[in-house]
Amino acid sequence: MAPDKTLAMKVLEGKKVPYEVIPYPNHMRDAEEIALVLGVPAGQVFKTLVVLPPGNSGRAAKPLLVIIPADRQLNLKKVAQTVDAKKVQMASHKEAEAMTGLQVGGISALALLNRGFVVYLDASAQGYEQIYVSAGQKGLDVKLKVVDLVKVTGARLADLVE
Repeated sequence: MAPDKTLAMKVLEGKKVPYEVIPYPNHMRDAEEIALVLGVPAGQVFKTLVVLPPGNSGRAAKPLLVIIPADRQLNLKKVAQTVDAKKVQMASHKEAEAMTGLQVGGISALALLNRGFVVYLDASAQGYEQIYVSAGQKGLDVKLKVVDLVKVTGARLADLVE
């Protein structure tokens, strides 16, 4: 039985972007394990993290969605440099879920368009024609072209990992 369409899938269909739904066991949260189950390199499966910019910069700082490869660690100093801030920090699971309305493990930039998030995609994504990102629900990824992900989300490419 096909899974119900998530908001991320509906967005892609509305923009006529081809994608493939890739289910995996929904108890899994570690993107590296998910890559193993899918039989693809961990560097091709991307996780979406919520990063908080400093709140005292004088301007209304929007939270960031940072999409990085499963097998890499986010470098907060690089993110801060990229957004021209002194310091940024990871949102806690509770904060990430409250800000996105999605469960950790199912956070997707595709499901959060027009919600005030600035989206960054690690530049390593350019090494692949297609990558896997969350479909907005635990247990579901979508496989799509990197250029389509960038076009739909307005993601800015940057070096963001260790």
